[in-house]
Amino acid sequence: MDILARIDELRNQRAWSVHKLAKEAGLQQSTLNNLYERNNAPTFPTLEKICAAFGISFAEFFSEYKEITLSGEQKDILDKWEFLSAEQKKGLLPILFKKM
Repeated sequence: MDILARIDELRNQRAWSVHKLAKEAGLQQSTLNNLYERNNAPTFPTLEKICAAFGISFAEFFSEYKEITLSGEQKDILDKWEFLSAEQKKGLLPILFKKM
């Protein structure tokens, strides 16, 4: 994984500049500029601050999975799913995954 590319991806998702990331992470902007100029990976403590600024864990940072955005209707269905009994869930699964 290209760590700097991942940082850029997360910055772009939030429309953050390098300056904004530095401010949110409590880092000097020169620290981030040096990473990009030298194409170096950040140190563990620096990456820890960057992840904290983004509000994500190291696992999320290194995850290959993309974030999924659910519609209001999808969230509502998942919320209701939690209150169904095991028998109700078992009955719904064949309907939900019926081949069309």
